[in-house]
Amino acid sequence: MATEAISSPISAAFPAMSAQRLLVFGGVALIAAGMIFGDLFAVFILHQNGGKTGEALLAATKAVATQNPAEVKEVFSRIGGLLEDRGTKVDTHVHLTDAGYLALLLALVQPYVALSAMRKKSLAKLFLLGGVLLPIGIFLIHYVGLAYSPFSVIGWASILADSAGALLIVVLAVEAWGVGKCFRGERLAVENDFQQDRSWESRALLSGGTVLVLLGFLYGAWYAGKNLYEQEAREKNILAFTLDAAVKTPELSGQFVNAYGMLAAEKAVQIAAHSHIIEFGLLAILLSFVQRYVFLSDVWKRRWVVLLLVGSLILPVFVWLELKLGLVAGGIADVGGLMVVIALIGMLVGTLRYSGSVDALGGVHS
Repeated sequence: MATEAISSPISAAFPAMSAQRLLVFGGVALIAAGMIFGDLFAVFILHQNGGKTGEALLAATKAVATQNPAEVKEVFSRIGGLLEDRGTKVDTHVHLTDAGYLALLLALVQPYVALSAMRKKSLAKLFLLGGVLLPIGIFLIHYVGLAYSPFSVIGWASILADSAGALLIVVLAVEAWGVGKCFRGERLAVENDFQQDRSWESRALLSGGTVLVLLGFLYGAWYAGKNLYEQEAREKNILAFTLDAAVKTPELSGQFVNAYGMLAAEKAVQIAAHSHIIEFGLLAILLSFVQRYVFLSDVWKRRWVVLLLVGSLILPVFVWLELKLGLVAGGIADVGGLMVVIALIGMLVGTLRYSGSVDALGGVHS
C-alpha cells in the first residue's frame, strides 16, 4: 500500500496529542464502537427481545380473561423489564455514535476556540472520557438497577450516566466560551482549520453525505404525511380491541397481539431507516474534512470512501425492506453496517499512520 509524502507545514498543523488529534481519533473510534455494538444488538438481542415482549403481552391478555390481577401485574412488570433492556441497548448505541459525531465536530472548531493548547487538550480528554462513560452507564442501568444505591429511584449506573452527561455539558459550555472569546478577537492557539482539502475523497464524502441527508429528510416527510398518523390510530385501535377481546373473546387475543407486534415492527423499521440514512450522511460530511489526514494511497482512500457510502445506503434501504423480505433483508442490512464499520476502521488506521509519519518527521509539539 503506497503512501504519500507529508510536508512539514502540514505536519505542524496536526501536532502530536493535540486536542484536534485526540478528538479525531476518539470520534472515529466512538462511532465505530457504536456501530459494532448496534450490529451485535440487532443480531443477538433485538428480535429475541421483541418475541419475548409479544409472548408476555399475550400472557397478560390471558390473565385478564381469567380475572387474575396479580398475574397481570407480574406480566406487565416483566414487559417493563424487557422494554428497559431494549431501551438501554438502543440508547447505548445512539450515545456512542452521537458522542463520536460531537467529537469530530469539536475537532473542526478547535481553531476557533481561544484557549491555550494545554487547556484544549484537557477538555478533549474530558470529553472523550464522558463519551465513553455515558454509554457504559446507560448499558449497565438494566443490570445494576437500584442495588446498593443510596437513592430510592436512581441506581449507581444512572448516577454514572448522569455524571458523564454533566461532564459533557460542562466541556461543551467551556468550548462555547472559547469560541465566544475567538469571536471577540482573541486567538491563542493556531491549528489547522480543515478548509483546504479539495481531494476526490473529500468531495465525494461531502456530496454523498449531503445527498444521504436530503434523502433522509425527504423520506421522513413522506413517512410523516403518509403513515405516521395512520399508525398511531391503528395502534390505539389494536390495544382497545386487545383489551376487549381479553374479556369477551379470549380466543382472538393472539391475533390482536400479533397485529400489535407487526405494527411495532413496521414503525421501528421505518423510523430506523429514516434516522440511519441521516446519521450516515452527517458522518460522511464530517469525515470529508479529515481526509487529508488519512495517510494511505489514493486507491485505498477511495476504496474506503466508496465502501462507506455504499454501506450507508445499503443499511437503511434493507432495514426498510425487512418487513417485505424478512431475515434476508436484515442480514443484508447488517452487511451494510459492517461495510461502514470496516471503512471507519480503515480511515482510523490511515489517520494513525499519518500521525506516526508526522511524529517521525519531527512534527511533535508538546
